[in-house]
Amino acid sequence: MAISLHFTKGHGTGNDFVLYSDPEGELPLTPSQIAALCDRHFGIGADGVIRAVKSSKLNRKHEPGQVVVDPAGAAALAEDSAAEWFMDYYNSDGSLSEMCGNGIRVYAKYLLETGLASINRGETLAIGTRAGVRDLTAQGTQFQVDMGRWSFDGGEPVVKVAGVPVARPGVGINVGNPHVIAAFADDAELDAADLSSAPRLEPELPEGANVELVVPHDPLVKDGVGHIRMRVHERGSGETLSCGTGVVAAALATRHWAGEGAPHNWRVDVPGGTLAVRMFPTEEGEHVALSGPAELVYTGTVELA
Repeated sequence: MAISLHFTKGHGTGNDFVLYSDPEGELPLTPSQIAALCDRHFGIGADGVIRAVKSSKLNRKHEPGQVVVDPAGAAALAEDSAAEWFMDYYNSDGSLSEMCGNGIRVYAKYLLETGLASINRGETLAIGTRAGVRDLTAQGTQFQVDMGRWSFDGGEPVVKVAGVPVARPGVGINVGNPHVIAAFADDAELDAADLSSAPRLEPELPEGANVELVVPHDPLVKDGVGHIRMRVHERGSGETLSCGTGVVAAALATRHWAGEGAPHNWRVDVPGGTLAVRMFPTEEGEHVALSGPAELVYTGTVELA
């Protein structure tokens, strides 16, 4: 039996998503349905699917007839009772993802444009994710999201990339989901990297990781702001035009490599545009914020098996 799904297509610096509204948790999709939506030849085409569902109604469907409660919704409300809405995010292969820095900005735009939520000037919008609650503020046509605390996690695996003859040392950073970042010497070397297949990590990480390849601008710092260029292979999606959490991880890794005196504000160029990163202290430790655009492109209805 087919179902009709009303959807919206959106993107943040080219990182694109299929979004749909399901406040009461009545229409969770299976991994195969999500993969079908994201297929760029036979579906709508996207890097991931985002379901707008209330945190109190969060559930998942493994297969038809197998719907289970997802405890991440209750965890979000326990962390912050204002997190009415949950970003139920899936990679293009149908697998779960903990967090998406571009996706959460597009999700906020979707909630506001559809009237599901509202924020006034100076207010924040709390959104539940599988990495915890994230707070967003509107900045004109852009959004800033507080990505919370981060940590070095995953060690220093060697990164082997197709098209690059010499393996590179990487550094593992977790910003709600796992990343490994490797530095490249120049743009030509970065452009030669073949990210049509996943880079190999040695040793492998148990849950895999997004892999970011980074080149510093010359000069690295101008007017107190660091500047780098990045490409990314996302776990479960392949190479994408942008990755918000990857941008954050890349800026953090570059600051680490640059050493004492490195700036806490960064511009990161990705194939889909430019994003801003800011590191700042809080009572619980350093947080990092991501700022950038969010666009809703079109709406439609699709039939799903």
